[in-house]
Amino acid sequence: MNHQKILYISQEINPYLPSTPMSLFGRNLPQDIQSHGYEVRTFMPKYGSINERRNQLHEVIRLSGMNISIDDNDHPLIIKVATLQPTRMQVYFIDNDDYFEGPGTKVLETESSPEDNDERSMFFVRGVIETVRKLRWDPTVIHCTGWITALAPLYIRHLYQDDPGLSRSLVVYSLRPESFEGKLDARFAEKLKMAGFTDECLQSLGGGDFDWMTLNKLGIDHSDAIVVTTPDIPAGLVEYARQSGKPVLEYTGPDGEEATTAAYHDFYQSILSQKENDSKSSD
Repeated sequence: MNHQKILYISQEINPYLPSTPMSLFGRNLPQDIQSHGYEVRTFMPKYGSINERRNQLHEVIRLSGMNISIDDNDHPLIIKVATLQPTRMQVYFIDNDDYFEGPGTKVLETESSPEDNDERSMFFVRGVIETVRKLRWDPTVIHCTGWITALAPLYIRHLYQDDPGLSRSLVVYSLRPESFEGKLDARFAEKLKMAGFTDECLQSLGGGDFDWMTLNKLGIDHSDAIVVTTPDIPAGLVEYARQSGKPVLEYTGPDGEEATTAAYHDFYQSILSQKENDSKSSD
């Protein structure tokens, strides 16, 4: 029996959101990996379009209440949870009234208010990490999917490098084709520096065109391994991942298929074995 813990940080998960390639990936991979004996927990944003009653979400008071500071403004963190049947996989939701609207919203906030996407991503990633710490649940692997998660490797490797649990985790970043139009706020790098990051950490952001491609490169730079989840990832981004020198799992086929799940399982074990060998070599 495999008792390794896998944390999935996902931009979308079905059935909480309509069926799309990304939301189905966000559901299928964690469920399939859980069936291999891993202990799995997943996180996603609590978009306003998610029906809390239908999906049986409830707030976790003991995990909520923390303030997350972004650009000198405090934003209360609200944590909700649901159980995905029939696998009984726990799904945690990161919520806040400033970045996620109330019930009745039809369009995802990432599309309806794109001007806040930089801070929305910062809040979501920080909220996930702080919640995992409160849970005292130390993941073996942290697998990030979707551009809204691209900051997670940066935060884990530089703001939480001294955390006894997270510092031992391997961070995997999935390349997805779903993008956003335009650019993030021009003060994006400045806000990250206010959060505690150095110019060296943010080197891949370049001179200020904070677009989808740049954000993905930042995710690649600070992760331990990269996954190409579909055949339609821009060639330049795939090549950037390959040139990073980090392990890359090339596209293996549609998610949900047994061979695809086996490829992810093997990839996790491969990078964990490599980490163990590197650790022995340095002793």
